[in-house]
Amino acid sequence: MPDPGAVETVRQIPISELVPFEDHPFRVVNDGAMLRTTESIALYGVLSPLIARPREEGGYEIISGHRRAYAAEQAGLDTVPVIVRDMDDDAATVLMVDSNLQRESILPSERAFAYKMKLEAMKHQGERTDLTSGQVGPKLTNAEIGKTTNDSMTQVKRYIRLTNLIPELLDMVDQKQISFNPAVELSYLKAEEQQHVIEAMDFTQAAPSLSQAQRLKKLSQEGSCTLEAMRDILGEVKKGDLERVAFKSEQLRKYFPKSYSPRQMQDTIIKLLEQWQKNRQRDQER
Repeated sequence: MPDPGAVETVRQIPISELVPFEDHPFRVVNDGAMLRTTESIALYGVLSPLIARPREEGGYEIISGHRRAYAAEQAGLDTVPVIVRDMDDDAATVLMVDSNLQRESILPSERAFAYKMKLEAMKHQGERTDLTSGQVGPKLTNAEIGKTTNDSMTQVKRYIRLTNLIPELLDMVDQKQISFNPAVELSYLKAEEQQHVIEAMDFTQAAPSLSQAQRLKKLSQEGSCTLEAMRDILGEVKKGDLERVAFKSEQLRKYFPKSYSPRQMQDTIIKLLEQWQKNRQRDQER
């Protein structure tokens, strides 16, 4: 741990000597925000120093500033300003998580694994943690995991539950194909059952609502969460879909090859309707 009375200095360190924090959950992607950061660094340089710690094998491990390091490299810089700080694994993990959680846009999966990493680090440090697998529990103290965010203790635990989702489902949460609250309920399903959820979603072309996800969770606890049951539940018409025209699968299957997936059937129907509309407009113009 750094000496509280010591004055930390900023050093210019070659980007080639910096490596990402091991297993850190935050993605560095070439999106619009990264482009703006790269352009800013190209004009003004890196204004806020990175924080890194020395590695036994040489070089430095980035604790805070992964995006700045990447943007600086994209901008053609050879070195970046770095505060080098000796930190153990747990202290470095807590700082890495806290510094990254200040970003405006964070994916649910990033937040989930970040909270989990911080929780484990705090356990190693001897902090009191009351996080359990349930969604409701005792209050956390000010020293606990959510103190640097706007998330309540309950919300922190719910995020950590998402780490129990299989990668395919977690990606759907990031892409907003599955809402957060239903995803928390789905995290209680076994891995095989979660895979079946994806199959049922593809078959019904529907994502589970909160109440549907809760029913799937109950079926899983009872040992009766089959693919057929999932299809039946996800195939139900939701309140928001009351004006939707729905067909049963068997009504359409006879018109398509057996190899066609529900998505292929839907795409074919849309194309046929578009052609029908064009023909209808052409007839009206005659």
